[in-house]
Amino acid sequence: MRFFNTTGPVRPAEHYCIPPLDRLDLDGVLALIRNQRYFVLHAPRQTGKTSALLALRDLLNEGAAGAYRCVYANVEVGQAAGEDTERAMRAILDELAVWARSTLDDGLVEEIWPDLLARSGPDGCLGKVLSRWAEAHPTPLVLLIDEIDALVGDTLLSVLRQLRAGYVRRPNGFPQSVVLCGVRDVRDYRIRSGSQNAVVAGGSAFNVKARSLRLGDFSRDQVASLLAQHTAETGQAFSDEAIETIWTQTQGQPWLVNALGDETCCAGQAGDTAGAPITADDVMDARERIVERRETHLDQLADKLREDRVRRVVGPLLSGGDEREFSARDIEYVRDLGLVARDSPLRIANPVYAEVVPRELTCAAQEGLVQDTAWYVDDGGDLDLVKLLTAFQAFFREHSEHWVERFDYREAGPQLLLQAFLQRIVNGGGRIEREYGLGRGRTDLLIVWPEGRRTRRHVVECKVLHPGRGVDRTVAEGLEQTAAYMDRCAAESGHLVIFDRDARKSWDDRIYHRRASAGAAELHVWGM
Repeated sequence: MRFFNTTGPVRPAEHYCIPPLDRLDLDGVLALIRNQRYFVLHAPRQTGKTSALLALRDLLNEGAAGAYRCVYANVEVGQAAGEDTERAMRAILDELAVWARSTLDDGLVEEIWPDLLARSGPDGCLGKVLSRWAEAHPTPLVLLIDEIDALVGDTLLSVLRQLRAGYVRRPNGFPQSVVLCGVRDVRDYRIRSGSQNAVVAGGSAFNVKARSLRLGDFSRDQVASLLAQHTAETGQAFSDEAIETIWTQTQGQPWLVNALGDETCCAGQAGDTAGAPITADDVMDARERIVERRETHLDQLADKLREDRVRRVVGPLLSGGDEREFSARDIEYVRDLGLVARDSPLRIANPVYAEVVPRELTCAAQEGLVQDTAWYVDDGGDLDLVKLLTAFQAFFREHSEHWVERFDYREAGPQLLLQAFLQRIVNGGGRIEREYGLGRGRTDLLIVWPEGRRTRRHVVECKVLHPGRGVDRTVAEGLEQTAAYMDRCAAESGHLVIFDRDARKSWDDRIYHRRASAGAAELHVWGM
């Protein structure tokens, strides 16, 4: 029986999958190869790049009536060598030799590379090996190089420049077509060369690139098709609401789609009941488990939050402010990582990532908070938000200066501290859903709390009081926004939190709690 794959390339005989070549403009790719072009295929990690390359290799070798000899090689093996170019080249050539023998039963690379490395050195041997290899057979050679951007510094420069130097000898004396595959487009590489003591642009080191292709996420129809394969093979259906929830939560990110499919069908309560339909609640419960476990895919993404380029983009998103210190290159980099959406407005790519980001940034703060969920649960089993936010007010007054300074994202420090406090409590039985983004001027939090067979919903909206706007104007705007969010979420209570960061004011002036109304909605307003 097949299953949802979350590790490594897909194998159609073992995994539910969207045929990898269906996700490419295959006619365009084949035209590039036929026209002897060198090009780039890039996409975020665990999107399906390797699966696409392997499927393309098999098509060229088996389905093109002997028109090409195609070999795939993963050069990540050279990463550990860093800028030790000779050590890296040994690993890369050995890997290429293994793939040549296993794919084409061709042992030439294995025979010649040690001698050519000794004679030509690391900055010439790859080009010499590829020339000899292409010349040895009349059938054009196509080379698919995976994880190219795992290489660094002079090693990456050496590989790119040797490929560029051999370009003029194609197709009889060099590969007819070379595909470079990685997370980023080669034009975005800023390669720090130790030997040259300079930063070299990847575009100049590999200026023979004809096109850059990006492998996209699954479409809504492809998500439904993938889930339908499980239903067809097992009889276990996904409700329409569950399918829509998986699409909404993942926006088609392939690893996330497969992870939610696997978790709901195999690891969660739904998977324990043979044939039981998967519901939207099952999907959301699965999402929570995946986020809490900090699965490798999510952990790798979260690790990028420490980079300055990422911080400059994500910081304003978290705070909801209009401050923009990021450059176009910063945005392109974060988009290439898959962390923010490809289209406008600028936003986190999907709700799962939007949940991971603040939780990752506040995990240390959560560990430092001594709170017990039971303190804030009333006799009926619901979460007492008034009691909870009263406790946070006291905590914020005493500890905010210390805690906010500890956050890497200080501009969003108050919102992050509140989320850490809430997460510590809500982890005991519910979940938090978050909405935030550039220029929104607020962060919307929806607390979903199960109470027996009922589900309670509470809205907490955070706004920062900016100089010159005035408290009354900020509160009036916030009440209207909070009421609208309550209506959209069918929430039972609404709480507007106003963070006043004017250090000239006393805490007595900043701390308050009062009731207010917006239309038919009764809300609580909290000053911090």
